[in-house]
Amino acid sequence: MKRISTHVLDIALGRPAAEVPVRLERKDGSGWRLLASGQTDPHGRCANLLPEDEGLTPGIYRLSFDIAVYFAARKVVSLYPLIEVTFHIRDNEQSFHIPLLLSPNGYTTYRGS
Repeated sequence: MKRISTHVLDIALGRPAAEVPVRLERKDGSGWRLLASGQTDPHGRCANLLPEDEGLTPGIYRLSFDIAVYFAARKVVSLYPLIEVTFHIRDNEQSFHIPLLLSPNGYTTYRGS
Protein backbone atom coordinates (compact mmCIF):
# COMPACT_ATOMS: atom_id res chain seq x y z
CA MET A 1 0.00 0.00 0.00
CA LYS A 2 1.39 3.37 -1.00
CA ARG A 3 1.02 5.90 1.76
CA ILE A 4 2.30 8.96 3.56
CA SER A 5 1.74 8.89 7.30
CA THR A 6 2.79 10.80 10.39
CA HIS A 7 2.88 10.41 14.16
CA VAL A 8 3.07 13.46 16.44
CA LEU A 9 4.32 13.11 20.00
CA ASP A 10 4.32 15.86 22.60
CA ILE A 11 7.62 15.11 24.33
CA ALA A 12 7.04 17.77 27.00
CA LEU A 13 4.05 15.77 28.22
CA GLY A 14 5.28 12.33 27.17
CA ARG A 15 2.15 11.47 25.18
CA PRO A 16 0.67 11.56 21.68
CA ALA A 17 -0.41 14.94 20.33
CA ALA A 18 -4.07 14.51 19.37
CA GLU A 19 -6.06 16.90 17.17
CA VAL A 20 -3.08 18.54 15.46
CA PRO A 21 -4.20 19.91 12.08
CA VAL A 22 -1.99 18.47 9.28
CA ARG A 23 -1.79 19.30 5.57
CA LEU A 24 -0.05 17.30 2.83
CA GLU A 25 1.08 19.20 -0.27
CA ARG A 26 3.18 18.42 -3.35
CA LYS A 27 5.37 20.92 -5.17
CA ASP A 28 3.72 21.74 -8.47
CA GLY A 29 5.77 24.06 -10.66
CA SER A 30 6.44 27.22 -8.68
CA GLY A 31 3.74 26.55 -6.08
CA TRP A 32 2.24 23.87 -3.86
CA ARG A 33 -0.83 21.72 -4.51
CA LEU A 34 -2.91 20.55 -1.55
CA LEU A 35 -3.35 16.77 -1.60
CA ALA A 36 -5.06 16.27 1.76
CA SER A 37 -5.71 17.73 5.15
CA GLY A 38 -6.81 16.24 8.43
CA GLN A 39 -5.83 16.03 12.04
CA THR A 40 -4.06 13.55 14.24
CA ASP A 41 -6.20 10.94 15.97
CA PRO A 42 -6.20 10.29 19.77
CA HIS A 43 -2.94 8.34 19.31
CA GLY A 44 -1.28 11.29 17.51
CA ARG A 45 -1.40 9.55 14.14
CA CYS A 46 -2.53 10.25 10.60
CA ALA A 47 -2.39 6.76 9.14
CA ASN A 48 -2.55 7.74 5.48
CA LEU A 49 -2.70 11.27 4.17
CA LEU A 50 -2.22 10.25 0.54
CA PRO A 51 -5.62 10.18 -1.22
CA GLU A 52 -6.52 6.82 -2.78
CA ASP A 53 -6.69 8.33 -6.27
CA GLU A 54 -3.27 9.97 -5.88
CA GLY A 55 -0.15 8.00 -6.74
CA LEU A 56 3.03 8.19 -4.71
CA THR A 57 5.00 9.85 -7.47
CA PRO A 58 8.56 11.16 -7.27
CA GLY A 59 8.76 14.79 -6.24
CA ILE A 60 8.94 17.25 -3.38
CA TYR A 61 6.26 16.96 -0.69
CA ARG A 62 5.48 18.98 2.43
CA LEU A 63 3.69 18.20 5.68
CA SER A 64 2.46 21.28 7.57
CA PHE A 65 1.53 20.97 11.25
CA ASP A 66 -0.60 23.74 12.80
CA ILE A 67 1.04 23.67 16.19
CA ALA A 68 -0.53 26.97 17.29
CA VAL A 69 -3.97 25.35 17.32
CA TYR A 70 -2.71 22.37 19.33
CA PHE A 71 -0.95 24.42 22.01
CA ALA A 72 -3.64 27.13 22.20
CA ALA A 73 -6.22 24.45 23.05
CA ARG A 74 -3.98 23.49 25.98
CA LYS A 75 -3.31 27.11 27.00
CA VAL A 76 0.41 26.71 26.32
CA VAL A 77 2.59 29.41 24.73
CA SER A 78 4.62 28.00 21.85
CA LEU A 79 7.55 29.39 19.91
CA TYR A 80 6.52 27.76 16.62
CA PRO A 81 3.01 28.40 15.28
CA LEU A 82 3.55 26.23 12.18
CA ILE A 83 6.00 23.43 11.48
CA GLU A 84 6.66 22.52 7.85
CA VAL A 85 8.57 19.39 6.94
CA THR A 86 9.62 19.22 3.30
CA PHE A 87 10.88 15.92 1.91
CA HIS A 88 11.81 14.28 -1.38
CA ILE A 89 10.19 11.09 -2.67
CA ARG A 90 12.25 9.18 -5.21
CA ASP A 91 11.38 6.45 -7.75
CA ASN A 92 10.08 3.12 -6.45
CA GLU A 93 9.39 4.25 -2.89
CA GLN A 94 6.27 2.64 -1.47
CA SER A 95 5.58 4.58 1.70
CA PHE A 96 6.79 7.44 3.83
CA HIS A 97 6.35 7.82 7.59
CA ILE A 98 7.39 11.19 9.02
CA PRO A 99 7.20 11.35 12.84
CA LEU A 100 7.28 14.73 14.60
CA LEU A 101 8.45 15.12 18.19
CA LEU A 102 7.43 18.48 19.60
CA SER A 103 7.49 20.66 22.66
CA PRO A 104 6.49 24.31 23.11
CA ASN A 105 10.03 25.49 22.31
CA GLY A 106 11.43 22.92 19.92
CA TYR A 107 10.83 20.02 17.58
CA THR A 108 12.60 17.29 15.66
CA THR A 109 11.61 14.99 12.85
CA TYR A 110 13.03 11.98 11.03
CA ARG A 111 12.10 9.35 8.50
CA GLY A 112 10.35 6.53 10.28
CA SER A 113 9.32 3.11 9.12
